[in-house]
Amino acid sequence: MIERPASGNRVVLVALDFGEAGFRESLEELDELARSAGAQVLGMVTGRRHSPDAATYAGSGKLEEVAALLAATGASLVIFNHELSPAQQRNLEKRLACRVIDRTSLILDIFSLRAKSSEGKLQVELAQLEHLSTRLVRGWTHLERQKGGIGLRGPGETQLETDRRLIGKRVKLLKERLNRLKRQREVQRRARSRGQVPSISIVGYTNAGKSTLFNALTKANAYAADQLFATLDTTSRRMYIADFGQVVLSDTVGFIRELPHTLVEAFCATLEETIHADLLLHVVDSGNPAREDQIAEVNQVLAEIGAQSVPQILVYNKIDLGGQPAGMDFDEYGRISRVRVSALTGEGLDLVRKSITGFLGVASGRIPGIEAGIAASI
Repeated sequence: MIERPASGNRVVLVALDFGEAGFRESLEELDELARSAGAQVLGMVTGRRHSPDAATYAGSGKLEEVAALLAATGASLVIFNHELSPAQQRNLEKRLACRVIDRTSLILDIFSLRAKSSEGKLQVELAQLEHLSTRLVRGWTHLERQKGGIGLRGPGETQLETDRRLIGKRVKLLKERLNRLKRQREVQRRARSRGQVPSISIVGYTNAGKSTLFNALTKANAYAADQLFATLDTTSRRMYIADFGQVVLSDTVGFIRELPHTLVEAFCATLEETIHADLLLHVVDSGNPAREDQIAEVNQVLAEIGAQSVPQILVYNKIDLGGQPAGMDFDEYGRISRVRVSALTGEGLDLVRKSITGFLGVASGRIPGIEAGIAASI
């Protein structure tokens, strides 16, 4: 649906600092997002502002800098690290004489590249259409100049209305299909509930190592790669936990700062597994300096989808990169709060299993006080 940067597309990135925390990390993230979409990043323009410019977001002086970099590099696309309004995007394209997309469009594009299952593709298409519907006027600016011309007074408006109606019909159809899938998931959850099989979801910031942990725990072969949004489709596997029994473990889509709201809404069918889970394994890249901000971003999205009350255990992953030892931490009430592991090397995976046993054992009443026993054994 959106204009996807083709492989090798030459781009210039633009990021403005409004004094918020994590700006440096957001620059690295923007660069990685662009490269994940297949772009060739030729330069980045940054600057500080108190607030966005209403017409062009960046202001005239900064736009001159962007235009100069475009001329020097021959880039054909500008990607803003912010969400642009349709008017701002249209004004920027006129001023810079090239295509301009925002962070939301970029993330949507990566999702469209990564979606493999039929459900994932439906969810991405729904998000793209809802995003595109606010920008339909961009495709008809050539008719705006001709309003009032003989024989041209109505067709532009008619075509625009036709497109909106067609998009509306497609959005309705996609929502109906996703609702059917949602009902199927509810039937599956009820069956698991009758069988008293607990559900555990792996959540976390994108590229924190969720799929690697999922594969290591379940011996599955879910796709895992060192890239943003490697996993979009929820994968579930049964797993046996010693001293407890069978559980269902689900690998879910990763989160990211400023995750487009349309994506969160579209992926509600997939994220239902998270909402109804008995326990969340919140995977964190332990070596990332922005890990606390990333934890907050994930918790914000969890709150947005209604999963803020689901208990979670923090799994600090990638300890092999920082030379940290595997271990387990407890809060002031003696409950497991954090496990340090390397999903890649397998170090500390036994502690993850023990933490699951401890939580589910106490929650179900099967194994009273097991967490205290674990604490004494570590």
